[in-house]
Amino acid sequence: MAATSAWPALLNEKWQPKTRIVNGSISGDTAQQGLARLPALLEQHHPRWVLVELGGNDGLRGFPPAQLRQTLDKVIRTVQAAGAEPLLMQIRLPANYGRRYTASFSAIYPELAQQHAIPLLPFFMEQVYLKPQWMQDDGIHPNPDAQPFIADWMASRLAPIVKHGGE
Repeated sequence: MAATSAWPALLNEKWQPKTRIVNGSISGDTAQQGLARLPALLEQHHPRWVLVELGGNDGLRGFPPAQLRQTLDKVIRTVQAAGAEPLLMQIRLPANYGRRYTASFSAIYPELAQQHAIPLLPFFMEQVYLKPQWMQDDGIHPNPDAQPFIADWMASRLAPIVKHGGE
């Protein structure tokens, strides 16, 4: 999917000129890969807010939840050290990863949000999974048809936090 079709680009179009959205994600990245790129992105863009939507690929690869928690903690601290406000998105895994693993994985996000006193946004994919026509053939990633919905859904949750008034 072209980056211009993805929900961050659609939200950026909607919110211009009051709030600029920069999509620093790379499909398939783990949290550690995101952390490695984070300092350069913070230096380049000097954001006010950073939406941390990392960990899904770690979970899909079966990485230990404690490792993910440590990495996300470093991401949050790095964002804060740069003077930006982190916003954390809850990530959930498919049920076939087992109850114990998925519960341990899912618990990381509210724990970190509480520890750092930062907003925890719900996982947008829980709404997208309900519509098979919005999913890619892999059954994990949303397709281009889902992107306008995700952009609107994210806008409704982010607008009260960023308070830019540019809906």
